[in-house]
Amino acid sequence: MIRQNSHSHQTDEAWVDGIIDTLLSARNKKPGTPTDLPVNDIFTLCNLAREILLSQPMLLELGAPIKICGDIHGQYNDLLRLFEYGNFPPESNYLFLGDYVDRGKQSIEVVSLLFAYKIKYPENFF
Repeated sequence: MIRQNSHSHQTDEAWVDGIIDTLLSARNKKPGTPTDLPVNDIFTLCNLAREILLSQPMLLELGAPIKICGDIHGQYNDLLRLFEYGNFPPESNYLFLGDYVDRGKQSIEVVSLLFAYKIKYPENFF
């Protein structure tokens, strides 16, 4: 569920950790249960991730080991399972190839978690 109102917050490591914790709390719930993220937090995640992505080169030269993932299609539980099997960042480096959203019912959760990890680990999460 997305809340319309949220208290203002500083964009710092504790804030990002809180977002990640909220999103990861879905692991203990029935699959498909929406997470409760305020709209303002989602906009902030998008803007911060955008700044980081624009600051990095278009062509990445990444070293091994790295986990390459694609075609999440809004399937949030599949994304969580990928992290459970492959280790959560920063224990593993990840490269996501695209198709993050569309078919699944939890596209916002998918992109929010990916952006939160990009903000927290900009040099280990692509």
